Amino acid sequence: MDQPPHPPSAPGAGRRSRDLGIVIGDTPTGPLDAITDVPGVRVGHTTVRRHPDVHSGVTAVVPDMVSPRTPLPAGVFTGNGYGKLVGTTQLTELGALETPVLLTSTLSAFRVADALVGWMLRRPGCEDTQSLNPVVGECNDGFLSDIRSRPVREEHVRAALDGASGGPVAEGCVGAGTGTVALGFKAGIGTASRTPELADRRCTVGVLVQANFGGTLRVLGRTVTARSLGLAPDDPAPVAETGSCMIVVATDAPLDARQLTRVARRAVFALARTGAAYGHGSGDYAVAFGTRPDTGARADDAALGPLFEAVLDGVEEAVLNSLLAATTTTGLHGRTVPALPADLLLDALAAGRR
Repeated sequence: MDQPPHPPSAPGAGRRSRDLGIVIGDTPTGPLDAITDVPGVRVGHTTVRRHPDVHSGVTAVVPDMVSPRTPLPAGVFTGNGYGKLVGTTQLTELGALETPVLLTSTLSAFRVADALVGWMLRRPGCEDTQSLNPVVGECNDGFLSDIRSRPVREEHVRAALDGASGGPVAEGCVGAGTGTVALGFKAGIGTASRTPELADRRCTVGVLVQANFGGTLRVLGRTVTARSLGLAPDDPAPVAETGSCMIVVATDAPLDARQLTRVARRAVFALARTGAAYGHGSGDYAVAFGTRPDTGARADDAALGPLFEAVLDGVEEAVLNSLLAATTTTGLHGRTVPALPADLLLDALAAGRR
């Protein structure tokens, strides 16, 4: 039997980077340090597990009122394009987001996109809709999960969308992050927010990551591996060539689609801070959207520096949160990927300061 949907607003099981005193950047966070700090943004997860071989799911980032009739300005950036980000071309061409952004497993992306279309067509105001551009990102969770079984179905998608809420966002091994691995450790969903000043007005920018990429973890500039922490995993981690990362950025800043594309670019750049390898087989993407309809009013480009820095810091923190919240997982073929132990991480960071 499939596991019931994970409560969409439940706190993650693990500690977060700020709980450990690991603070990235100087910009203040929102009250929850999550993408849901951006007004009008909700998150829902459905976790799909069938032990021992299925560890997958779907995560929905849902802006209020988004629809083909009321699209939101948006931009997308591809760091490395070995991926299946459904809806990319129209998002690039028009700079308009018409649906929530959903994340899932690679071979389930197309079923999820179909389910998203069906859900949208039943929404009020979409009775006459004849064209719709669903936006669905994916990561390959095949190291720990039976990806070929395509376990994510329409009911899972609807549960994530209908259950999306504000408040704290579950992190780690939930939703689309249930089976993902990053930087040599079990990873998953992570989130963070910042409240930079933009032209004398404080705005909010929030990020959510589905971390599944290769490389060597760096925390506050220090390299951290499973072996350096005294862990000796029985199974090798996926090679760097098979990883990916999906990043969703939301902001209430008055930006147009071109500027949001610049924001998305910085989100992908931020992965380098965490040690990302950007390998040949990695699909590294960011989708950034604004919660204000594009009325033509926008911030000056020269004022965007603090917002860019906030995105860089937020993505770095969200990746770390995805690792700290995750739990050691044994999956397909008995493979086991260790979680990042908070106590050992703190010891390693303290030793590096001596």
